[in-house]
Amino acid sequence: MGNQSYADPAKPPQTRASEPSVALKDWPAQERPRERLAQQGPGALRTAELLAILLRTGTRGITAVQVADRLLQSFGTLDSLARASLEELRRIKGVGRDKAVALQAAFALAQRLSAEFTQESPLLDTPERIADLLRESNRGHPVECFQIVLLNTRRRLIRVEIISHGTLDTLLVHPREVFRRAISVNAAAVVLAHNHPSGDPTPSEADIKVTRDLIRAGQLLKIEVLDHVILGRRSDERPQDFVSLRALGYFAGY
Repeated sequence: MGNQSYADPAKPPQTRASEPSVALKDWPAQERPRERLAQQGPGALRTAELLAILLRTGTRGITAVQVADRLLQSFGTLDSLARASLEELRRIKGVGRDKAVALQAAFALAQRLSAEFTQESPLLDTPERIADLLRESNRGHPVECFQIVLLNTRRRLIRVEIISHGTLDTLLVHPREVFRRAISVNAAAVVLAHNHPSGDPTPSEADIKVTRDLIRAGQLLKIEVLDHVILGRRSDERPQDFVSLRALGYFAGY
């Protein structure tokens, strides 16, 4: 079997920063940052209001939003604020140790999220690459384990989801479960996969039927089913430990 390729936020609202004697809890509910975020989403809030939610409270005569405004004025940019030490943060009136720690934790999470986005996910455009991805995790399954490999528009991995475990000869797969997972992560395509504990990756009639049912369901939902890869084990008779139903011709006509 040769390589087969599948083929800035909303306008800042007016705030009550000019009223230092009024605590956030005394603001009208529709103006409080937490309530506005819950109702309108984070894009409706100014940067200072988002920071105020992390700070939770202000200090005597100063609201959390005003403390956040002072932080932004003192450090100039969010990048500078994110790089500030605990000691530097605590120099701002209204920022104690706990508030400074909360800010650093939030910025650390943002940095880790950014690192996840910049890290390139593996390209999974051939059955060989699918098999390489799944081989080790499937090696020890004593029963059949049906999985879907969720891919973006560039055929790069989003995640692998386990759909069901079956017995050695029975595997129950419902299209609803397969495509619910795909829709939840905005996948453009899926590759079906499961193991044969017997070691022989030859597809059964049930494997072929499930594949065809899921291809048709994917067509209705505009989510392409690219392949169904079945993992087995190498032997003297089988130099390759997997088969691709697409390569075997079972996707013809779809």
